[in-house]
This record gives sequence, structure tokens and C-alpha cells, in this order.
Amino acid sequence: MDRLHSMRTFQKVVDEGGFAAAARAMDLSPAVVTRLVADLEDHLGTRLLHRTTRRVSLTEAGEIYLDRVRQILLDLEEASALVSSQTQELAGVLRVLAPPVLATHVLAPMVAGFRQAYPKIRLDIDVETHREPPVEDYDVTLIGADGSFDANVIARKVISTEGILLASPEYIARRGLPATPEDLAQHDVLRLKPAGGRSRKWRLLNANEKDRAVEIDVQPVLWANHTDTLMHAALDGAGITATSVELAAPLLADGDLVRVLSPWITNRLTLYAALPSRKFVPRRTQVFLDHLTQSTRARVDQALSICVA
Repeated sequence: MDRLHSMRTFQKVVDEGGFAAAARAMDLSPAVVTRLVADLEDHLGTRLLHRTTRRVSLTEAGEIYLDRVRQILLDLEEASALVSSQTQELAGVLRVLAPPVLATHVLAPMVAGFRQAYPKIRLDIDVETHREPPVEDYDVTLIGADGSFDANVIARKVISTEGILLASPEYIARRGLPATPEDLAQHDVLRLKPAGGRSRKWRLLNANEKDRAVEIDVQPVLWANHTDTLMHAALDGAGITATSVELAAPLLADGDLVRVLSPWITNRLTLYAALPSRKFVPRRTQVFLDHLTQSTRARVDQALSICVA
């Protein structure tokens, strides 16, 4: 019996949720997959999986064994990558996880340039929102966070930016520019719904005065828990909203939105690229992080130059 092949098959059955799904993923017959797992159980002298007609689940021994199998297979993959990275072209699949807003406004704009530079690296992007993202399941996980971010993950800082206030030229032509934060009370405000519930108080910081804070009493005409909804409403002239510079960069560059109330900001934000807990980072991950950082910073620098022009 090829022990490693059986271990990989066992892991795939668990990850795919069944023998048939694992067989399809590995391009094997269900009978072969069943035999490989059974042979592994015979070798170990214990049952690893509970089998029913609808699903499989891990036994207690299976849970313990799976943790070790994952680490062993990961160590083997890293050892192979460490050697091959010195002699082979950059290639393979890079798995990335990102919440919808970062996938749309950060990942998507860099894909064409990255693919042109590294045509043999294939991107597998999952777009989902997680309170606690499964960082260990992906090569790169994008996380947007404020200054209180303190997650227990290995993370590389991509860029630190600010939350800025924006409106469309059409809205400004119709309603005029607010001159002070207090003027927002007379404008149509579009706000992101906070996790703790809605509040009429909007806290702004003066970036030129050591983040001197003021709280403004405003009554938003739109609350939404979806950044793109607010951005599109602002683009259509519905009012003034706020978002981070990296998300607004292409819209500022094209003149679709303009910054208002500079140098006032809503908060300071950092974009992180979280990595699984591994000693060796594959070269394809390294070049992806470099490209992500360079392209994102270039777009933000362009947007900021327009804001202060």
C-alpha cells in the first residue's frame, strides 16, 4: 500500500464530505477511494470514519489522525516546494480568500497585471465574509481592519489608509460642498451600519491636527451594511458617504467621485494579507504578495494625488 496516497485520500474524503466527492476530485473510482481508506484503517487497526448512507464523519481516532496527516502532508508539500522553487518556473494554484468588498475593489483590479507577469500561476479565489476567516485553509487571506486589530494570525501589512468622505460631482453641483464637519447635518448622508446598531453621532478625525476628533449629529438618508451599496448610491448622486482610500481609488482617478471635507477622515485602516502557520512561504505566494502590495499602493498614491491636487 502507498501509505502517502492513502493518507491523501483519507484527507480528501474528509475535506470533500464523502467518498464519491473525493473520487471525483482525485479522478479515481469510488471503489478505489473506499479501498484505500479501508486499507489505511486496517494498517492502523482502528476505524477512522463513521459511514452512513448520507455522510461520513470522523471517529475520535480519525480526528486525532487527521490533524497529524494534515501536518505531515503540508510538511512534504513545503519540502518539495522549497527544493523545486530553486529550479522551476513559478507555477501552480494560489488559493485566496477575501470578503466581497476587498475582492471587488482590491483583488479584481490586480488580476490582469498579475496574470501577465506570472501566466503559469492560477488563482483560485473564494469570496466570503467570515467573522473568523479560516486562514489555515488558504495561501492568502485578505483582512481589512482598524487600529484595534489584534488577531492571532501571521499577517503581512499590505497598506495603511484612511476612511475618507466622498460624493459625486453631480451631488456637489446640486447641493454644494460642506465646508465644516458640522455642515454634514444639512446634507444627505449615506452611512455604513455599525455592528453595534445605528447612531446619529458620526465621529470624524482631523488628520492634520493629530487626529483631533469631533462628533457630528447627522440623520442619514441611507443606512446599509454593504459598502458597495453605499458606493453605488453615492455614484448616482444620492449623497455623501465614506470608504477607505484603496476602495475609492479607481473612482477618484476617473473623476466619478470626489473627496469632500479634506483633511477630515472617519478612521484609520490597514489591509492585511494573512498567511497560514507555516515556516516556508512558497515563491508563488511571495510574488503574489509583492504584486498585491505594489499595485494597491500605486492605486492609492494616484488617488491621493488627485485628492490633494
